[in-house]
Amino acid sequence: MPRIPFSAMALLAALTVSPAGAATFRWANDGDVNAMDPATRQETVQLSFLANIYEPLVRRNRDLGLEPALATSWEQTSPTVWRFHLRSGVKWQDGSPFTADDVVFTLKRTLSPNSSMRAPMSPVKEARKIDDLTVEFETFTPDPIFLQEQTNLLIMSKAWCEAHNATEPVTIGKEDNYALHYAMGTGPFKQVSREPDRKTVVEKNPLWWDKPQHNLDRVEFNVISSAPTRVAALLSGEVDMIYSVPPQDIARIKQTEGLKLLQTPELRTIYLGLNQSRNELPSSDVKGKNPFKDVRVREAVALAIDEPTIASRVMLGLGHPTWEMWGPGVNGYDAALDVRPKTDPAKAKQLLADAGYPNGFRVGLDCPNDRYVMDEQICTALVPMLARIGIKVDLNAQTKSKFFSKILAPNYDTDFYMLGWTPATYDAHNALYTLLGTRDGKRGEVNAGGYSNPALDALIEKIGVETDAAKRAAMIHQSIEIVQKDVATIPLHQQVIVWAAKNNVEMAQPADNFLPYRFVQVK
Repeated sequence: MPRIPFSAMALLAALTVSPAGAATFRWANDGDVNAMDPATRQETVQLSFLANIYEPLVRRNRDLGLEPALATSWEQTSPTVWRFHLRSGVKWQDGSPFTADDVVFTLKRTLSPNSSMRAPMSPVKEARKIDDLTVEFETFTPDPIFLQEQTNLLIMSKAWCEAHNATEPVTIGKEDNYALHYAMGTGPFKQVSREPDRKTVVEKNPLWWDKPQHNLDRVEFNVISSAPTRVAALLSGEVDMIYSVPPQDIARIKQTEGLKLLQTPELRTIYLGLNQSRNELPSSDVKGKNPFKDVRVREAVALAIDEPTIASRVMLGLGHPTWEMWGPGVNGYDAALDVRPKTDPAKAKQLLADAGYPNGFRVGLDCPNDRYVMDEQICTALVPMLARIGIKVDLNAQTKSKFFSKILAPNYDTDFYMLGWTPATYDAHNALYTLLGTRDGKRGEVNAGGYSNPALDALIEKIGVETDAAKRAAMIHQSIEIVQKDVATIPLHQQVIVWAAKNNVEMAQPADNFLPYRFVQVK
């Protein structure tokens, strides 16, 4: 399908004038939203942005607690059946009524092969329409975190998707369709214009069913990849808020009259993944075998990394070193097991020699340069750390759109990569199922390294259905031990969310790093 032009929407944006006294909120980030289709990427910036246009049945409040959204209430009619009572009178932004047909359609669309949101919905066998305002979800087995999984199921209009030939999601970079570029939901804001990698504009939805807590008529999301330029835009008043604050500019912003910093610990864990599925690494000079298949090599990589120095010097204190794939605030975090091994280059060299690589080897490292706190700088710091044990790293730092399209391509085209993950359900099972489970078409959807352990897979399945909290916690503890023993991945740190805004901007800053416009006020 040819790329859809944006000239008409851009012209509309240029001609749109906010009414007198209307509040406009202008903010900037270093990277863009990848697409307007909520099924195309399980990634925070995209889901956060689209949650201002589309809505789930159950949403999160300011404190990340669950509350009704498109569903007003729900109950379990059996251990595997949940019945949702939908909100009456809800209109899509084109004026058509929201019904159970849209919910059933969205679930089916989300579970389709090209969807990147299959994993959170994988426990669901089917959704059934009872009547226009009642729908049932049946899960394959009892699901202890079913409601938490619903918060990122952003409901789409069945009729709108059918009218625009977008009933199936497409893979970004491989195919194209209308829903990649345009959005039409039930939420508090509606899309006005989109210029990829530059600016996307939304305006207040006058048909929204809820009572606004915001005072915004217009929101302009600007992409400013250069950190100095982004900070300068805030200092000059060109934007009201920046979502990604360079650590080196924190002190300057603190000292600037009229500006404020917002900081909170994030639920996201930054980690390194190593490809353990390929028989040979294309980016390596080792021929005929894959060094990362040997646990001694993976352990050597971990022991070579001085994460405390990265957190304190590279990130200027905006990172908390970790040895678990999920941190404090996520159900299943175990402080007793969050003990990072001390950096030991000598032992790392010996492990490499024992594994048959006394002189090390060469490998490529894929990193984003516009997604996480100091992401490119962190990867740059890893290069000399690994070089001192003989691993020569060829760094490939790229924009997040290219990075995600590469490592999450159908063939997971990466040998070694840095990634961040916030469990969508704020529960360990999400990370286990999505990042660490053996890839099977549903499980292991973001397991780009191809790690596989049948014992862990069996635990993941049990954790997913166990409703006894104590038994479930014990199994999660056991899963952490397996992952750490295997050095399945190399956890680095949980980062601190740092935003900066004008003093007249009031907003919520959730620990999941979402930016809900419905809580923003410009005074």
